Amino acid sequence: MEHLVQPISLTDAAESLRTGAVEPQKYAARTVERITEVDGTVQSFVAEPGRTDRLAHAAQEAAQCGTEPGDRPPLYGVPVGIKDIIHVEGLPTGAGSALPPEVLAGAQATVVDRLLKAGALIAGKTVTGEFAVTAPGPTRNPHRLEHTPGGTSSGSAAAVAAGLVPLAIGTQTIGSLIRPAAYCGVVGFKPSHGRIPLDGVLPVAPTFDTVGIITAQVADVALAASCLCDDWRPDRAVPGRPVLGIPEGPYMGFAEPEARSAFDEQVAALRTAGYDVVSVPMFENFEEEVFDFFVINLYELSQAHADWFARYEELYDERTAEAIRQGQGAQASDHADSLARREAFRDRLAASTAEHGVDLWITPAATGPAPLGLESAGDSVMSLPWSGVGLPCLTIPTARPEGALPLGFQCVGRDGDDERLLHWALDLETVLTARGTDTCET
Repeated sequence: MEHLVQPISLTDAAESLRTGAVEPQKYAARTVERITEVDGTVQSFVAEPGRTDRLAHAAQEAAQCGTEPGDRPPLYGVPVGIKDIIHVEGLPTGAGSALPPEVLAGAQATVVDRLLKAGALIAGKTVTGEFAVTAPGPTRNPHRLEHTPGGTSSGSAAAVAAGLVPLAIGTQTIGSLIRPAAYCGVVGFKPSHGRIPLDGVLPVAPTFDTVGIITAQVADVALAASCLCDDWRPDRAVPGRPVLGIPEGPYMGFAEPEARSAFDEQVAALRTAGYDVVSVPMFENFEEEVFDFFVINLYELSQAHADWFARYEELYDERTAEAIRQGQGAQASDHADSLARREAFRDRLAASTAEHGVDLWITPAATGPAPLGLESAGDSVMSLPWSGVGLPCLTIPTARPEGALPLGFQCVGRDGDDERLLHWALDLETVLTARGTDTCET
Protein backbone atom coordinates (compact mmCIF):
# COMPACT_ATOMS: atom_id res chain seq x y z
CA MET A 1 0.00 0.00 0.00
CA GLU A 2 3.00 2.31 -0.37
CA HIS A 3 1.27 3.99 -3.31
CA LEU A 4 -1.46 5.16 -0.93
CA VAL A 5 0.92 7.16 1.31
CA GLN A 6 2.49 9.99 -0.66
CA PRO A 7 2.17 13.27 1.26
CA ILE A 8 3.19 16.38 -0.69
CA SER A 9 5.04 19.38 0.74
CA LEU A 10 2.81 22.44 0.55
CA THR A 11 5.79 24.79 0.55
CA ASP A 12 7.34 22.96 -2.40
CA ALA A 13 4.04 22.86 -4.29
CA ALA A 14 3.35 26.54 -3.67
CA GLU A 15 6.87 27.52 -4.75
CA SER A 16 6.60 25.49 -7.95
CA LEU A 17 3.27 27.08 -8.79
CA ARG A 18 4.29 30.64 -7.92
CA THR A 19 7.52 30.48 -9.92
CA GLY A 20 5.84 28.94 -12.93
CA ALA A 21 7.74 25.65 -12.75
CA VAL A 22 4.33 24.01 -13.00
CA GLU A 23 1.13 25.57 -14.32
CA PRO A 24 -2.07 25.59 -12.24
CA GLN A 25 -3.92 23.74 -15.01
CA LYS A 26 -1.40 20.89 -15.00
CA TYR A 27 -1.31 20.73 -11.22
CA ALA A 28 -5.11 20.64 -11.06
CA ALA A 29 -5.17 17.85 -13.64
CA ARG A 30 -2.63 15.88 -11.57
CA THR A 31 -4.80 16.36 -8.50
CA VAL A 32 -7.87 14.96 -10.25
CA GLU A 33 -5.80 12.05 -11.58
CA ARG A 34 -4.53 11.22 -8.10
CA ILE A 35 -8.03 11.41 -6.62
CA THR A 36 -9.31 9.14 -9.40
CA GLU A 37 -6.41 6.73 -8.85
CA VAL A 38 -6.64 6.17 -5.10
CA ASP A 39 -9.68 7.79 -3.53
CA GLY A 40 -11.97 4.94 -4.44
CA THR A 41 -9.90 3.03 -1.88
CA VAL A 42 -9.19 5.75 0.71
CA GLN A 43 -12.57 7.53 0.41
CA SER A 44 -11.34 10.84 1.76
CA PHE A 45 -13.27 13.08 -0.63
CA VAL A 46 -17.00 13.50 -1.00
CA ALA A 47 -17.95 12.29 -4.49
CA GLU A 48 -18.32 15.12 -6.99
CA PRO A 49 -19.22 14.18 -10.60
CA GLY A 50 -18.17 17.55 -12.03
CA ARG A 51 -14.86 17.89 -10.19
CA THR A 52 -12.65 17.63 -13.28
CA ASP A 53 -14.35 20.44 -15.18
CA ARG A 54 -14.84 22.64 -12.12
CA LEU A 55 -11.23 22.42 -11.03
CA ALA A 56 -9.92 22.88 -14.57
CA HIS A 57 -12.00 26.06 -14.90
CA ALA A 58 -10.76 27.37 -11.54
CA ALA A 59 -7.15 26.66 -12.53
CA GLN A 60 -7.62 28.47 -15.84
CA GLU A 61 -8.98 31.52 -14.05
CA ALA A 62 -6.07 31.45 -11.59
CA ALA A 63 -3.55 31.32 -14.43
CA GLN A 64 -5.10 34.39 -16.05
CA CYS A 65 -4.99 36.39 -12.81
CA GLY A 66 -1.32 35.82 -11.94
CA THR A 67 0.86 36.36 -14.98
CA GLU A 68 4.07 37.31 -13.14
CA PRO A 69 5.64 35.30 -10.27
CA GLY A 70 5.96 38.41 -8.12
CA ASP A 71 2.24 39.12 -8.46
CA ARG A 72 1.12 35.66 -7.43
CA PRO A 73 -0.39 35.13 -3.96
CA PRO A 74 1.17 32.66 -1.50
CA LEU A 75 -1.12 29.70 -2.26
CA TYR A 76 -1.37 30.38 -5.99
CA GLY A 77 -2.89 27.34 -7.72
CA VAL A 78 -2.67 25.08 -4.65
CA PRO A 79 -5.60 22.59 -4.42
CA VAL A 80 -7.14 22.36 -0.95
CA GLY A 81 -9.57 19.91 0.65
CA ILE A 82 -12.35 21.38 2.81
CA LYS A 83 -14.08 19.42 5.57
CA ASP A 84 -17.72 18.92 4.71
CA ILE A 85 -19.14 20.96 7.56
CA ILE A 86 -17.61 24.12 6.05
CA HIS A 87 -19.67 26.00 3.47
CA VAL A 88 -18.14 26.46 0.01
CA GLU A 89 -20.08 28.36 -2.62
CA GLY A 90 -21.17 25.99 -5.38
CA LEU A 91 -20.57 22.80 -3.35
CA PRO A 92 -23.33 21.35 -1.15
CA THR A 93 -22.69 20.82 2.57
CA GLY A 94 -23.76 17.33 3.57
CA ALA A 95 -21.90 17.05 6.89
CA GLY A 96 -21.71 13.28 6.48
CA SER A 97 -25.43 13.09 7.19
CA ALA A 98 -28.62 11.95 5.50
CA LEU A 99 -30.31 15.35 5.95
CA PRO A 100 -31.24 17.24 2.77
CA PRO A 101 -28.24 19.44 1.84
CA GLU A 102 -30.51 22.43 1.22
CA VAL A 103 -31.47 22.38 4.91
CA LEU A 104 -27.81 22.79 5.89
CA ALA A 105 -26.94 25.44 3.29
CA GLY A 106 -25.31 28.71 4.27
CA ALA A 107 -22.99 31.48 3.16
CA GLN A 108 -19.40 30.62 2.26
CA ALA A 109 -17.07 30.41 5.26
CA THR A 110 -14.48 33.12 5.91
CA VAL A 111 -11.73 30.47 5.94
CA VAL A 112 -12.68 29.60 2.35
CA ASP A 113 -12.70 33.27 1.38
CA ARG A 114 -9.17 33.58 2.76
CA LEU A 115 -7.98 30.50 0.90
CA LEU A 116 -9.33 31.86 -2.37
CA LYS A 117 -7.79 35.28 -1.70
CA ALA A 118 -4.46 33.53 -1.13
CA GLY A 119 -4.81 31.94 -4.58
CA ALA A 120 -5.87 28.42 -3.56
CA LEU A 121 -8.18 26.18 -5.58
CA ILE A 122 -10.88 24.15 -3.84
CA ALA A 123 -10.25 20.52 -4.74
CA GLY A 124 -13.50 19.48 -3.09
CA LYS A 125 -15.16 18.54 0.17
CA THR A 126 -13.45 16.02 2.43
CA VAL A 127 -15.42 13.38 4.28
CA THR A 128 -16.48 14.06 7.87
CA GLY A 129 -18.09 11.92 10.51
CA GLU A 130 -21.75 12.83 10.82
CA PHE A 131 -22.02 16.48 11.89
CA ALA A 132 -18.45 16.20 13.25
CA VAL A 133 -19.70 14.40 16.35
CA THR A 134 -18.75 10.72 16.84
CA ALA A 135 -20.18 8.52 14.08
CA PRO A 136 -17.31 7.77 11.65
CA GLY A 137 -17.47 8.34 7.91
CA PRO A 138 -16.29 5.83 5.28
CA THR A 139 -12.68 7.14 5.09
CA ARG A 140 -9.91 4.59 5.58
CA ASN A 141 -6.38 5.00 6.89
CA PRO A 142 -3.94 5.14 3.94
CA HIS A 143 -1.27 3.36 6.00
CA ARG A 144 -3.49 0.36 6.73
CA LEU A 145 -6.94 0.33 5.24
CA GLU A 146 -8.42 -1.84 7.99
CA HIS A 147 -7.46 0.72 10.67
CA THR A 148 -9.38 3.87 11.54
CA PRO A 149 -8.13 7.19 10.14
CA GLY A 150 -9.31 8.91 13.33
CA GLY A 151 -11.90 11.52 14.26
CA THR A 152 -14.22 13.58 12.15
CA SER A 153 -11.52 15.43 10.21
CA SER A 154 -10.42 12.02 8.96
CA GLY A 155 -11.15 12.84 5.33
CA SER A 156 -8.85 15.86 5.49
CA ALA A 157 -6.05 13.93 7.22
CA ALA A 158 -6.26 10.96 4.87
CA ALA A 159 -6.36 13.23 1.80
CA VAL A 160 -3.06 14.85 2.81
CA ALA A 161 -1.46 11.54 3.82
CA ALA A 162 -2.43 10.00 0.47
CA GLY A 163 -1.01 12.93 -1.49
CA LEU A 164 -4.34 13.98 -2.96
CA VAL A 165 -3.82 17.58 -1.79
CA PRO A 166 -0.92 19.29 0.02
CA LEU A 167 -3.31 21.18 2.31
CA ALA A 168 -6.65 20.35 3.89
CA ILE A 169 -8.87 22.18 6.34
CA GLY A 170 -10.51 20.43 9.26
CA THR A 171 -12.11 21.34 12.56
CA GLN A 172 -11.63 20.28 16.14
CA THR A 173 -14.09 20.38 18.99
CA ILE A 174 -12.23 17.99 21.29
CA GLY A 175 -9.83 15.77 19.30
CA SER A 176 -11.17 15.50 15.78
CA LEU A 177 -8.20 17.09 13.97
CA ILE A 178 -5.12 16.29 16.05
CA ARG A 179 -6.00 12.59 16.39
CA PRO A 180 -6.63 11.82 12.69
CA ALA A 181 -3.49 13.75 11.75
CA ALA A 182 -1.54 11.59 14.21
CA TYR A 183 -3.15 8.36 13.01
CA CYS A 184 -2.47 9.23 9.36
CA GLY A 185 1.12 10.39 9.94
CA VAL A 186 0.76 14.05 8.97
CA VAL A 187 0.95 17.41 10.73
CA GLY A 188 -2.22 18.77 12.32
CA PHE A 189 -2.55 22.27 13.76
CA LYS A 190 -5.42 23.43 15.94
CA PRO A 191 -4.92 27.17 16.48
CA SER A 192 -5.93 29.04 19.61
CA HIS A 193 -9.71 29.18 19.81
CA GLY A 194 -10.96 31.96 17.55
CA ARG A 195 -7.77 32.60 15.51
CA ILE A 196 -9.61 31.42 12.37
CA PRO A 197 -13.22 32.69 12.15
CA LEU A 198 -15.98 30.10 12.55
CA ASP A 199 -18.65 31.75 10.43
CA GLY A 200 -19.82 29.46 7.66
CA VAL A 201 -18.95 26.35 9.71
CA LEU A 202 -21.71 24.12 11.04
CA PRO A 203 -21.45 24.28 14.83
CA VAL A 204 -20.85 21.40 17.21
CA ALA A 205 -20.02 23.26 20.42
CA PRO A 206 -18.97 26.88 19.75
CA THR A 207 -17.14 27.14 23.08
CA PHE A 208 -14.63 24.61 21.72
CA ASP A 209 -15.05 24.55 17.91
CA THR A 210 -11.85 25.54 16.08
CA VAL A 211 -10.93 25.54 12.40
CA GLY A 212 -7.56 23.89 11.82
CA ILE A 213 -4.96 22.96 9.22
CA ILE A 214 -3.52 19.64 8.03
CA THR A 215 -0.33 19.41 5.97
CA ALA A 216 2.72 17.18 5.48
CA GLN A 217 5.28 19.28 7.38
CA VAL A 218 5.43 22.01 10.03
CA ALA A 219 6.71 24.63 7.56
CA ASP A 220 3.61 23.93 5.47
CA VAL A 221 1.36 24.71 8.41
CA ALA A 222 3.18 27.98 9.02
CA LEU A 223 2.59 29.02 5.40
CA ALA A 224 -1.11 28.21 5.57
CA ALA A 225 -1.57 29.77 9.00
CA SER A 226 -0.10 33.04 7.79
CA CYS A 227 -2.92 33.22 5.24
CA LEU A 228 -5.78 32.00 7.43
CA CYS A 229 -5.30 33.15 11.02
CA ASP A 230 -6.38 36.53 12.32
CA ASP A 231 -3.54 39.01 12.95
CA TRP A 232 -0.75 36.58 12.05
CA ARG A 233 2.63 38.02 13.03
CA PRO A 234 5.75 35.90 12.51
CA ASP A 235 7.74 38.44 14.53
CA ARG A 236 6.02 37.13 17.66
CA ALA A 237 8.35 34.12 17.46
CA VAL A 238 11.32 34.43 19.79
CA PRO A 239 14.87 33.06 19.50
CA GLY A 240 16.06 30.22 21.68
CA ARG A 241 14.55 26.91 22.64
CA PRO A 242 11.36 26.48 24.65
CA VAL A 243 11.12 24.80 28.03
CA LEU A 244 9.09 21.63 27.49
CA GLY A 245 6.70 20.37 30.17
CA ILE A 246 5.31 16.86 30.64
CA PRO A 247 1.96 16.88 32.52
CA GLU A 248 2.58 13.78 34.63
CA GLY A 249 -0.34 12.17 36.43
CA PRO A 250 -3.64 10.47 35.58
CA TYR A 251 -3.87 12.17 32.19
CA MET A 252 -0.62 10.64 30.92
CA GLY A 253 -1.86 7.29 32.19
CA PHE A 254 -4.29 7.17 29.27
CA ALA A 255 -1.38 6.68 26.87
CA GLU A 256 -1.05 3.03 25.93
CA PRO A 257 2.31 1.31 26.56
CA GLU A 258 3.38 1.62 22.90
CA ALA A 259 2.62 5.34 22.84
CA ARG A 260 4.23 6.01 26.21
CA SER A 261 7.37 4.05 25.33
CA ALA A 262 7.73 5.93 22.07
CA PHE A 263 7.10 9.23 23.83
CA ASP A 264 9.80 8.50 26.43
CA GLU A 265 12.26 7.80 23.61
CA GLN A 266 11.27 11.05 21.92
CA VAL A 267 11.80 12.97 25.16
CA ALA A 268 15.22 11.36 25.57
CA ALA A 269 16.13 12.49 22.04
CA LEU A 270 15.03 16.03 22.85
CA ARG A 271 17.09 16.09 26.05
CA THR A 272 20.11 14.85 24.10
CA ALA A 273 19.53 17.65 21.61
CA GLY A 274 19.77 20.15 24.45
CA TYR A 275 16.14 20.79 25.36
CA ASP A 276 15.15 21.51 28.94
CA VAL A 277 12.29 19.13 29.83
CA VAL A 278 10.47 19.33 33.15
CA SER A 279 7.93 16.91 34.58
CA VAL A 280 5.04 18.61 36.35
CA PRO A 281 2.36 16.85 38.43
CA MET A 282 -0.89 17.83 36.70
CA PHE A 283 -4.60 17.03 36.54
CA GLU A 284 -4.65 15.05 39.77
CA ASN A 285 -8.44 14.69 39.57
CA PHE A 286 -8.52 14.54 35.80
CA GLU A 287 -11.91 12.92 35.20
CA GLU A 288 -13.64 15.28 37.61
CA GLU A 289 -11.81 18.31 36.21
CA VAL A 290 -12.84 17.64 32.61
CA PHE A 291 -16.39 16.44 33.26
CA ASP A 292 -17.69 19.96 32.66
CA PHE A 293 -16.26 19.90 29.14
CA PHE A 294 -18.66 17.08 28.27
CA VAL A 295 -21.59 19.00 29.73
CA ILE A 296 -20.70 22.08 27.67
CA ASN A 297 -20.12 20.04 24.53
CA LEU A 298 -23.38 18.09 24.64
CA TYR A 299 -25.54 21.03 25.73
CA GLU A 300 -24.23 23.23 22.91
CA LEU A 301 -24.59 20.37 20.42
CA SER A 302 -28.25 19.95 21.35
CA GLN A 303 -28.82 23.67 20.97
CA ALA A 304 -27.15 23.76 17.55
CA HIS A 305 -29.36 20.91 16.31
CA ALA A 306 -32.59 21.89 18.05
CA ASP A 307 -34.44 22.73 14.84
CA TRP A 308 -32.92 20.06 12.57
CA PHE A 309 -33.31 17.29 15.15
CA ALA A 310 -36.96 18.17 15.78
CA ARG A 311 -37.69 17.78 12.05
CA TYR A 312 -35.30 15.01 11.00
CA GLU A 313 -34.55 12.91 14.07
CA GLU A 314 -35.14 9.67 12.16
CA LEU A 315 -32.36 10.57 9.67
CA TYR A 316 -29.65 10.92 12.31
CA ASP A 317 -27.16 8.18 13.10
CA GLU A 318 -28.14 6.76 16.48
CA ARG A 319 -24.79 7.72 18.01
CA THR A 320 -25.27 11.36 17.05
CA ALA A 321 -28.90 11.25 18.16
CA GLU A 322 -27.94 9.88 21.56
CA ALA A 323 -25.38 12.66 22.08
CA ILE A 324 -28.04 15.26 21.24
CA ARG A 325 -30.53 13.66 23.62
CA GLN A 326 -27.96 13.72 26.40
CA GLY A 327 -27.42 17.42 25.76
CA GLN A 328 -31.17 18.01 25.85
CA GLY A 329 -31.15 16.66 29.39
CA ALA A 330 -28.95 19.52 30.61
CA GLN A 331 -30.32 22.87 31.70
CA ALA A 332 -29.04 26.32 30.84
CA SER A 333 -27.96 26.66 34.46
CA ASP A 334 -25.90 23.44 34.19
CA HIS A 335 -24.18 24.91 31.14
CA ALA A 336 -23.47 28.18 32.91
CA ASP A 337 -22.04 26.40 35.96
CA SER A 338 -19.83 24.23 33.77
CA LEU A 339 -18.55 27.29 31.91
CA ALA A 340 -17.59 28.88 35.22
CA ARG A 341 -15.72 25.78 36.35
CA ARG A 342 -14.01 25.63 32.95
CA GLU A 343 -12.65 29.13 33.57
CA ALA A 344 -11.31 28.02 36.93
CA PHE A 345 -9.63 25.04 35.25
CA ARG A 346 -8.11 27.36 32.66
CA ASP A 347 -6.77 29.62 35.41
CA ARG A 348 -5.18 26.69 37.26
CA LEU A 349 -3.54 25.43 34.07
CA ALA A 350 -2.20 28.89 33.21
CA ALA A 351 -0.85 29.31 36.74
CA SER A 352 0.96 25.96 36.63
CA THR A 353 2.38 26.78 33.20
CA ALA A 354 3.77 30.06 34.50
CA GLU A 355 4.99 28.65 37.82
CA HIS A 356 7.10 25.97 36.15
CA GLY A 357 8.25 28.16 33.28
CA VAL A 358 6.75 25.87 30.65
CA ASP A 359 6.64 27.22 27.11
CA LEU A 360 5.20 24.10 25.48
CA TRP A 361 3.43 21.13 27.02
CA ILE A 362 4.37 17.89 25.27
CA THR A 363 2.39 14.63 25.20
CA PRO A 364 1.53 11.75 22.91
CA ALA A 365 -0.96 13.05 20.33
CA ALA A 366 -3.22 10.03 20.82
CA THR A 367 -3.48 7.13 23.21
CA GLY A 368 -1.70 4.92 20.67
CA PRO A 369 -1.55 4.14 16.96
CA ALA A 370 -4.75 3.92 14.91
CA PRO A 371 -6.93 1.09 16.29
CA LEU A 372 -8.02 -1.78 14.12
CA GLY A 373 -11.53 -1.40 12.68
CA LEU A 374 -13.61 1.40 11.21
CA GLU A 375 -16.55 1.48 13.61
CA SER A 376 -14.72 3.60 16.18
CA ALA A 377 -12.58 6.67 15.52
CA GLY A 378 -10.39 6.14 18.59
CA ASP A 379 -10.07 8.02 21.88
CA SER A 380 -9.79 11.84 22.00
CA VAL A 381 -8.64 12.04 25.62
CA MET A 382 -5.10 13.26 24.85
CA SER A 383 -6.62 16.38 23.26
CA LEU A 384 -9.29 16.90 25.90
CA PRO A 385 -7.75 19.31 28.45
CA TRP A 386 -6.09 21.50 25.82
CA SER A 387 -9.09 21.77 23.51
CA GLY A 388 -11.26 22.37 26.54
CA VAL A 389 -9.53 25.67 27.24
CA GLY A 390 -8.80 26.66 23.64
CA LEU A 391 -5.00 26.33 23.56
CA PRO A 392 -3.06 25.96 20.29
CA CYS A 393 -2.03 22.37 19.59
CA LEU A 394 0.19 20.72 16.99
CA THR A 395 0.94 17.08 16.24
CA ILE A 396 4.20 16.13 14.55
CA PRO A 397 4.61 12.68 12.97
CA THR A 398 7.63 10.96 14.47
CA ALA A 399 10.21 8.49 13.21
CA ARG A 400 8.95 4.92 13.40
CA PRO A 401 10.09 1.41 12.46
CA GLU A 402 9.41 0.42 8.87
CA GLY A 403 5.87 -0.89 8.53
CA ALA A 404 4.70 0.47 11.88
CA LEU A 405 1.64 2.68 12.15
CA PRO A 406 2.30 6.38 12.77
CA LEU A 407 2.51 7.91 16.23
CA GLY A 408 2.14 11.65 16.73
CA PHE A 409 3.96 13.92 19.16
CA GLN A 410 1.71 16.69 20.52
CA CYS A 411 2.93 20.17 21.43
CA VAL A 412 0.63 22.62 23.22
CA GLY A 413 1.37 26.33 23.42
CA ARG A 414 0.09 29.13 25.60
CA ASP A 415 -3.12 30.86 24.58
CA GLY A 416 -2.46 33.09 21.57
CA ASP A 417 1.14 31.90 21.19
CA ASP A 418 0.44 30.14 17.88
CA GLU A 419 3.33 31.82 16.07
CA ARG A 420 5.81 30.74 18.72
CA LEU A 421 4.42 27.20 18.76
CA LEU A 422 4.99 26.80 15.01
CA HIS A 423 8.40 28.47 15.12
CA TRP A 424 9.61 26.17 17.89
CA ALA A 425 8.04 23.14 16.23
CA LEU A 426 10.32 23.49 13.21
CA ASP A 427 13.33 22.42 15.28
CA LEU A 428 11.33 19.85 17.25
CA GLU A 429 10.37 18.27 13.93
CA THR A 430 14.03 18.05 12.93
CA VAL A 431 14.90 16.21 16.14
CA LEU A 432 11.87 13.92 16.16
CA THR A 433 11.62 12.95 12.51
CA ALA A 434 14.14 11.10 10.53
CA ARG A 435 10.88 10.90 8.60
CA GLY A 436 9.42 7.44 8.25
CA THR A 437 7.64 8.45 5.04
CA ASP A 438 9.30 11.01 2.80
CA THR A 439 7.22 13.78 1.33
CA CYS A 440 7.07 14.03 -2.43
CA GLU A 441 7.99 17.13 -4.37
CA THR A 442 5.94 18.37 -7.25
